[in-house]
Amino acid sequence: MPTEPDRDGSELELLEQYLEVQREALLAKTEGLDREQMARSHPPSTLTLGGLLYHLSLDEEDWMQIHFSGQPDRHPFVDADWEGDPDWQFRAPVELDPEQLRQRYREACSRSRVVVRGATGLGQSSSKPVRGEHFTLRWVLLHLIEETARHAGHADLLREAIDGSVG
Repeated sequence: MPTEPDRDGSELELLEQYLEVQREALLAKTEGLDREQMARSHPPSTLTLGGLLYHLSLDEEDWMQIHFSGQPDRHPFVDADWEGDPDWQFRAPVELDPEQLRQRYREACSRSRVVVRGATGLGQSSSKPVRGEHFTLRWVLLHLIEETARHAGHADLLREAIDGSVG
């Protein structure tokens, strides 16, 4: 069960804690599943739990590490053919072991936590712009909360379709 955010926390603490709740929820929806289950879609959607984890690993890396803190792209995302297949990350993990997918996501989240701890504050601007504009740490934390929560909702539905698990 995800940890409840501290009602008396600072703005930064609450943003981090709310993001952590969504990260935990997403990981919980993938626990105990095998490769076939992680790669199973439920038409008409093509989303899979493995694809969601891989995509959110990219989000953590792209927003926090690459654009906010200015770190270089890393494999496999640096080698991706974004022009030819902009949604490749949703399909790429079919061959990966479920624990590899979960570990990649955990590591991306861990690196994002390090970036947050190293920031000067919520008003710090990103090192690199996105679509020509810089953003603040506050903005990227809120964006990651929204993105992770949206996909955690997708994960709820996918997991229930796989084995009836809810909650």
